[in-house]
Amino acid sequence: MEAGNTYIIHTENQEQANALKAFVKALKMKFEEAEDKPYNPDFVKKIKRSKKEFQEGKYTTVNKDNLESFLGLK
Repeated sequence: MEAGNTYIIHTENQEQANALKAFVKALKMKFEEAEDKPYNPDFVKKIKRSKKEFQEGKYTTVNKDNLESFLGLK
C-alpha cells in the first residue's frame, strides 16, 4: 500500500523542530526540511515605496471602461 501524502508543518521553535524530526525518523519516514527564503531586498524596497506613494495620494485611478486604453491595448 502506498500513500504519498505531503504535510506542511510549521514549528514555532527549535525544540518542536527537533522533536518532530526525531518522531519522523523513528517511524523511518522520508522528510525534507525547507529553508525560509526572504524576499529580494530590492523587491521589498519597491513595495514599501509604492505603499508610501499610495498613502500620500500619489496614484492613478482608472475607470473600468478605459482600462484597455490605459493599458495600451486599444
